[in-house]
Amino acid sequence: MQWKRRHCCTHTARRFYLLSLLGVLVFLLHQVWLPRFTGMPWWRGNPVVYGGGGGALHATRGNASSQNSGWRFVIVPRPNFQVDANVSFHEEGGPSPPGEPRFENHLIAGDLSGPLTPGPFPYIINEPDKCAGGKPAPFLVLLIATEARQVEARNAIRQTWGNESVAPDVGFIRLFLLGTNGGELGLLQQRMLEAESRRHHDVIQQDFTDSYKNLTIKTLMGMNWVGLFCPGASYVMKTDSDMFVNTEYLILKLLRPESTPKKNYFTGNNMRGFAPNRNKNSKWYMPPELYPGEKYPTFCSGTGYVFSGDLARKIYVASLSVRRLHLEDVYVGVCLARLGVEPTPPSNAFLFNHWRVSYSSCKYSHLITSHGFHPNELLKYWHHLQSNKHNACINALKTRGGRMRRMTREKSAR
Repeated sequence: MQWKRRHCCTHTARRFYLLSLLGVLVFLLHQVWLPRFTGMPWWRGNPVVYGGGGGALHATRGNASSQNSGWRFVIVPRPNFQVDANVSFHEEGGPSPPGEPRFENHLIAGDLSGPLTPGPFPYIINEPDKCAGGKPAPFLVLLIATEARQVEARNAIRQTWGNESVAPDVGFIRLFLLGTNGGELGLLQQRMLEAESRRHHDVIQQDFTDSYKNLTIKTLMGMNWVGLFCPGASYVMKTDSDMFVNTEYLILKLLRPESTPKKNYFTGNNMRGFAPNRNKNSKWYMPPELYPGEKYPTFCSGTGYVFSGDLARKIYVASLSVRRLHLEDVYVGVCLARLGVEPTPPSNAFLFNHWRVSYSSCKYSHLITSHGFHPNELLKYWHHLQSNKHNACINALKTRGGRMRRMTREKSAR
């Protein structure tokens, strides 16, 4: 009997040893070896917000289907690095890399007073009079990256956060940014897009291939449009068509129309200390010959960032002498570094979210962006928020208080 007990204990101890060894291997793979192979910090892909005292709040998302999932935090050390802001700049008049369209470098970067042109790609659809005709300059311009096939998404945005009735006393306009598609399907989509444009007058399109790798060109088109046709806009927001944007909270609580518009202001989900991804199989791969630096300048997630209207022209002009990178948000960060503009961290760490935040009317009444929405979901949650936004957090507190009282009664009954 004693032999059996000893054998059992030895077998159990061996199991614990193997499990602990496996845990160490997983830890090393996740936090040491994986970053070395991918060039990516171990917190990549999750929201990181840096604060004072050498630490950071790192928020992780709960189950998206849970209505009551809460925030969880871990401490992330603040990275120390030297910004490589100039590694990808063209020499003045130097050749572009093979396959890269040459920008019209008739403007010297930094000369912000010269004439601006539409750039190397002609407009197919344009709205040059959107801010003209004696109308006051809009407080906010929404630049929304989309594709021709995303008709439902555009219609949902027009009915929800892109509808001007959200803030009727403050002028804002929306513009959907598109390139072109080839083939018979592309021709059919183009005819439908032109009909959509005639109906809504909120589409701008240039003659470049609409693809993920050309998202930088698409964003520059929007900034160029603001600089050419709407230079008096107070603020601009660039975002995507699968986003939930609380436009009312953005305008009234963050930008505050009663205040003097800021200059050289850029904010969003700040991505600080990120290294180029050198894994060739990754969607975010950055070739060393295109960007040889070890760190990116601070940039804001392309899912949603906001900047003062004066920066639209400045960023576009800076781009005329900066080698184009296919990662749009990184590229805008490089242009900002060239201009000497550091993105401002938002006052609240959870205003701009490049991940999906589980829905509750309380949470969504106090954020600006949430990512990954199907058009039907956008319509559903938007209308629910409009019906509950004024008492959203009061109702949440009442529900939580009732739950606590019920738990207390059950505990006393035991």
